[in-house]
Amino acid sequence: MRATLYMAALSASRCNPTLKRFYQRLTDAGKPKKLALTALMRKLLTILNAILRDGKPWLAT
Repeated sequence: MRATLYMAALSASRCNPTLKRFYQRLTDAGKPKKLALTALMRKLLTILNAILRDGKPWLAT
């Protein structure tokens, strides 16, 4: 499970514009890349839980 989430976060940090900005903001603030990726993993989990809870697709803002 952790490896799958890690790879999803790694891909999102490179390809998803919204999550890429989140990752870049953390690294620009001086956070280590591994920590920023872990924060992105947590954000992905939060997004996925909200999708399941509401039954609606995620709309990037």
